[in-house]
Amino acid sequence: MNKADLIEQMAKDTKMPKTACKDSLESFIKTVEKSLKKGQSVVLTGFGTFSVMKRKARVGINPATGKKMNIPAKKVPKFKAGKKLKSLVK
Repeated sequence: MNKADLIEQMAKDTKMPKTACKDSLESFIKTVEKSLKKGQSVVLTGFGTFSVMKRKARVGINPATGKKMNIPAKKVPKFKAGKKLKSLVK
């Protein structure tokens, strides 16, 4: 399912216009992005948690040349599925 499919399904479920669903989804995404940029987590009970994870600097190997290279530390977004979502997928 892609973004367009998700918007279409939201419109069917809520009986709202697609434009309103699209605006709602984009607002949700922007809000999550802003929170993660600030280093804050977004917790949706039962669904999951969006958070920022810090990766340590490490040494990696370039697969093309086989040479070792330094990979700097960085922050990456992370999603951890909630209990209810996990049980639905099983």
